Formats: sequence, C-alpha cells, structure tokens
Amino acid sequence: MRFKDVFSIIGPAMVGPSSSHTAGAARIGRAARQVLGEVPRVAEVTFFGSFAATYQGHGTDRAIVGGLLDYATDDHRLPDSLELAAEAGMEVSFEQGTGLFPHPNTVKLHLIGQETGSELTLTGTSIGGGNIEIVDVDGFGVKLTGMYPTVLIHHMDYLGVLASVTEVMRNGQFNIGHMSLDRKNRSGAALTVLELDEAATPELIEALKALTAVKSVKLVNLNEDKQDEKGKESLT
Repeated sequence: MRFKDVFSIIGPAMVGPSSSHTAGAARIGRAARQVLGEVPRVAEVTFFGSFAATYQGHGTDRAIVGGLLDYATDDHRLPDSLELAAEAGMEVSFEQGTGLFPHPNTVKLHLIGQETGSELTLTGTSIGGGNIEIVDVDGFGVKLTGMYPTVLIHHMDYLGVLASVTEVMRNGQFNIGHMSLDRKNRSGAALTVLELDEAATPELIEALKALTAVKSVKLVNLNEDKQDEKGKESLT
C-alpha cells in the first residue's frame, strides 16, 4: 500500500495490543455499524486467516464488537465490549471461516438491526497500521478505506445516474477523492461508494436521496469522534 503521511505508518491512537488485529478490527466494526445505521440486534462474525487463528488472544473479537457499538479505537470501553454489547441487547456469535479470503486479516459480518430489522453483510480487511479496506457490502464488490468521509449510494443501474450524482456533488461543491461502483446486473441494483474531501452535509444527502434512481444513502465517517461522556471519563 502507498502511505500518504507518517500517521499512516504510526497508526491511530488506540487501545492495544495490535494495530492490525485490534485497531483495524474496531474500525471495520464501526464502519459496519455506521452503514447499518443502528445498533445490531444480531451480529454474526466470521474470522478468516490470521484473524481466525488469533482473534481471542489479540482481542479482535472485543474490538469488532466495540466498533459495532460505535466506539473509536482509543475508547477504553473496548476491552469490556462483549459485556456491554450483551447489556445493549446484541446477540454476538463468532466463527472461524475457511476457504478463499482477500487478506490474512479478514472478517465477514452479518448484522440485523435492533430497530428496523434491516440486514447488512459486510467484509473488511485490516491491512496494517490500523488501516482498513471494506471490500464487500451486501454482495457488491467495492472499496472503502475509512480514511475519508464516505457516502454509499444504493441505486438502480440506469443510464445517467452517475452523471446526476456527480452533478449534485458539483452543485454542492464537494470534491470526490475516490469512487468505486458495482452492480448486480445490467439495469439492476448497484452500489456507488464515494470518498469525499469533507464530510457530507444534510443538504447533500437530501439532494442525493431526491434522485429518481437512488434507493438509499448511507454515511461512514470514522474520523468523527462520537465518544460519549462515559467513554471520555474512562480515559481520565
């Protein structure tokens, strides 16, 4: 991978022991929580490769679940996340997967939301230094690094949809740093992922939702600190 700055090498502020197995795992879990948009009622976690071999010793299980609770990598509640998840009504299961996987540190999540019952499947990899790549969302092959504010647009694969999306971005003066797109079939369901230079505004989201072919718009911003007062107190 190409490192853009010294912080890409050092990694994020975190609760240890490992930037790959703990911090990266927490970021994958948090990305999944934000895509789902609510606390999961059910979280089925399947580890592959090195994750599968060492997830208990490195606290990868607790890191993933802490991310699903929307904890940042330096939140001191991470070691207690399994207990806190149970208190929040989350049913968590862990499995060791076999077969092909995109990276030695890979996890696949199947989530069901508490409030709406919506489902999400997401596959992520921890590539070192706390950096991640989400490579699959609901069966769509995409790329989401979590390094930038990100918009996920579920839409139909109709002629002119991307032109409409980029026009909305231009009108709102949002610059696209990276775009990835996958579709189920021609004229079928599609997912476009946009990494932006700055966080999306509510006005931008509403403008995207207003497009005829757009089914839903989700946000991921792993740089946004959402630690509540309890999490902050644990740091003192």
